[in-house]
Amino acid sequence: MSKIHPLSDVQSQNIGKDTFVWQYTVILKEAVIGGNCNINCQVFIENDVIIGDNVTVKPGVQIWDGLRIEDHVFIGPNVTFTNDRYPRSKQYPDEFQQTIIKKGASIGANATILGGLTIGENALVGAGSVVTKDVPSNELWVGNPARKIRNIEK
Repeated sequence: MSKIHPLSDVQSQNIGKDTFVWQYTVILKEAVIGGNCNINCQVFIENDVIIGDNVTVKPGVQIWDGLRIEDHVFIGPNVTFTNDRYPRSKQYPDEFQQTIIKKGASIGANATILGGLTIGENALVGAGSVVTKDVPSNELWVGNPARKIRNIEK
């Protein structure tokens, strides 16, 4: 059974077993969230979002339409995702960019992930990095713009 804090606004019925949703979090109706996740306080999750099992989302994160987050992913505090290459007020694209965060990846605090990218399996994005390209599996990327520092040994 999910644990949803009474001060959150969870409109979705698609929340997996043993997922905890903290206070002041908003999850829209069509979002799908797996089991055993930890969705911290002050998180916003839009409709066209799929989150796998055993995912941690720290406070201050907005997960916009088009995000696909696979199992065992860590999203650090205040990570920023985008989903529209050319945003304008009240002008919406025909479809939003799809961003994929693969199984086991970790994204450090305050990193920015541009829309339409893939963060590979077990990849690590350092805190404060700005990711403008796909990050291959098992690599550590840091900086602005983020670049490969080294391979990650399993």
